[in-house]
Amino acid sequence: MSKPYAIFDMDGTLVDSMPYWKNLGRDYLISKGIAVPADLRSRLLKMTMLETGAYFGSLGVRGGPEQIVGEINELMHQNYRTVVGPRDGVGEYLEALRERGVKMCVATMTNAGLASTCLDRLGLMRYFDFIASCEDTGIGKSSPHIYQLAAGRMGARQPEEVAVLEDAPYAARTARDAGFYAVGVYDPFSEQKQEELRGIVAEYIADYREAAAALRREASQRKEKL
Repeated sequence: MSKPYAIFDMDGTLVDSMPYWKNLGRDYLISKGIAVPADLRSRLLKMTMLETGAYFGSLGVRGGPEQIVGEINELMHQNYRTVVGPRDGVGEYLEALRERGVKMCVATMTNAGLASTCLDRLGLMRYFDFIASCEDTGIGKSSPHIYQLAAGRMGARQPEEVAVLEDAPYAARTARDAGFYAVGVYDPFSEQKQEELRGIVAEYIADYREAAAALRREASQRKEKL
């Protein structure tokens, strides 16, 4: 990756949070002492958050849908504040990019304050100039708006100057179609989507440590030629 600017997704790309999202409904019901239906995951895939709140109310959770949703969100927030860890080797990769002088930021669906808390706890926030959150814009990653906003704040003049690192195929496609240099990041949580992701991106990172080593080899070879 030889671009002067880089925009990183957070969940599944910088931090290993997807398993917590996957089990959030189950963990919430357990915390309330409610038996977990065998088909819970398949049911929740088809529901909005408010529908989830209403469904959990039908299972015996006290409170209206809005209150239940607030409690579910707080449970995930607690995970960000305490237990969500970094993707393996990501610190080494970020350090290698910083050595190259790459300017970096985060574009995430997660609340910016919460994302900052998580990344700061993990020692990763120091690599980024700022966090841009889709929660603030009201526009998700099916639109390139968040990437365009972040690129402009970093000072990029053209999207081709900017690498966008994503683990989700749909988000990588959005970035690519808007002219950004799309980089796919392997996430074991989305194993079944890796072939699709590889077909979208210009570059694919299967292992952050290997990618960091490759960046440093390139830098060393460049110095030798000077």
